[in-house]
Amino acid sequence: MPCNSVGYPPRMEAGETTRWWQDAVVYQAAIAQFAHEEGRDGDLMGLLDRLDHVADLGATCLWLLPFYESPFEDGGYDVTDHQAVASRYGTLADLDKVVLRAHELGLRVVVELVVQHTSIRHPWFESARRHPDSPYRDWFIWTDDPEHDPATEEPIFPTVERSVWSLDAVSGRFYRHLFYRHEPDLDPTAPGVVDEIERIVRFWLDRGVDGFRIDAASHLVDRAAQREGTDDGFWVLRRISRLLEDAAPGTVLMGEADVRPDGYADYFAAGLDLLTDFWSNSHLWLALARQQAAPLAEALARQPDPPPSAAYARFLRNHDELDLERLSEEERAEVVAAFAPEPRMQAYGRGIRRRLAAMLDTGSPGEGDRRVALAHAVLMSLPGAAVMLYGDEVGQDEDLQRPGRSAVRTPMAWDRVRDDNPLLEEVRRVVAARCELPRLATARVEVADVGHPAVLAICRGEVLMLANLSGRPVDVTMPPGDWRPVLVGGDGTDQEAAGRLRIGPHGYWWGTAHGGVT
Repeated sequence: MPCNSVGYPPRMEAGETTRWWQDAVVYQAAIAQFAHEEGRDGDLMGLLDRLDHVADLGATCLWLLPFYESPFEDGGYDVTDHQAVASRYGTLADLDKVVLRAHELGLRVVVELVVQHTSIRHPWFESARRHPDSPYRDWFIWTDDPEHDPATEEPIFPTVERSVWSLDAVSGRFYRHLFYRHEPDLDPTAPGVVDEIERIVRFWLDRGVDGFRIDAASHLVDRAAQREGTDDGFWVLRRISRLLEDAAPGTVLMGEADVRPDGYADYFAAGLDLLTDFWSNSHLWLALARQQAAPLAEALARQPDPPPSAAYARFLRNHDELDLERLSEEERAEVVAAFAPEPRMQAYGRGIRRRLAAMLDTGSPGEGDRRVALAHAVLMSLPGAAVMLYGDEVGQDEDLQRPGRSAVRTPMAWDRVRDDNPLLEEVRRVVAARCELPRLATARVEVADVGHPAVLAICRGEVLMLANLSGRPVDVTMPPGDWRPVLVGGDGTDQEAAGRLRIGPHGYWWGTAHGGVT
């Protein structure tokens, strides 16, 4: 049975609390690609028709990538109107129908809050560049001498942009853009900017959304601190968090913060309910490359526990490049050699622009699917919310002919959903098993030693979750307890005797100390 329950829970009254996000299964979808039809990009009505697939998979939350007005030079992250649906996708009324139907299916809806930058075509920037006395002039960051400006740093895309500064021919000044030159940075410290962010948040709350994912949250925080010359730019997140607490209790605030673990506590303290976990993600890929559990186990041990009301948002792949900058140079080289050996598969000198299925495909019949299923079993065993990228459940292909990050933003392979697809059925089974296991959201997590370096062994209260990261059968020693299987995957996985277990290649075994589920 799927995770979600049909019949959407109503918004809570002030003073009540909910933590639905702590063990959510989040399905991340780009409308154009997910709702794609032969010969044309998808729209909101196409998305509406395909929501049943998300619910049937067992997801409990739908995360929509940007659908706002945009020239779409960066997949919609270059916004020109934060309170309008792009005409290519439909209307606000269409979005209302999607949110309503999602709620009927038991799906929460999270949308993007893209406020670290805008499109260069945004009316705010157009006004700022043309009129020195424009009220929006100070909403962006300017300099006459980028060589000596203290805000200078490396661009996010060093193979695309040489500098974070570009000369604006209209104003005659240089404007700052951490990302692409067509995405000027906003200055959150300028009067009116955060007030406008709050208006945007209220607008979408009124449309019924259940939360926001703050794009480039760590860069937004850094900019706030840098502009004020302080160490604390977290006040921006605190403002947004307080608004949600007051206006919509039970609404989630997720932040994209690609920082080291010693910085996580500050983001949680600032009000993030979910923090996207790039740290464990990069070490998961190192573990898969080595076929050893230690890199991931050690990475989990280094992470601070989130506050009681918060959690990490774990993922296998997202809609961007696989960012490996949290690994050492030697570790990064290992992952790249294993999963992106050709230069065209690599991105920005730090990551990989490939899809999950392609990275795990060994060329042996069936082995790629087993590895993809194993990866989902690992994801579902980790504490926190599990984020799935659309199409990974069916072995979605990449397209390396597309430039940059768009190589992974390919049209949904609906033919693989309609056809008999053993991978899809196995992923559904893994998701269902996770959701039926008892008290995972609040259970203390421990990494156990079962006597084999290839096996990741996670104990979560009364639940034991084992995953063989290697392509060979392994024998393990079970932790003390009367463990009974609730999920078995992979060829040759079987309990041989009391206290001993054989796990097949890329196999997994979940058990509980107090009986099982079917």
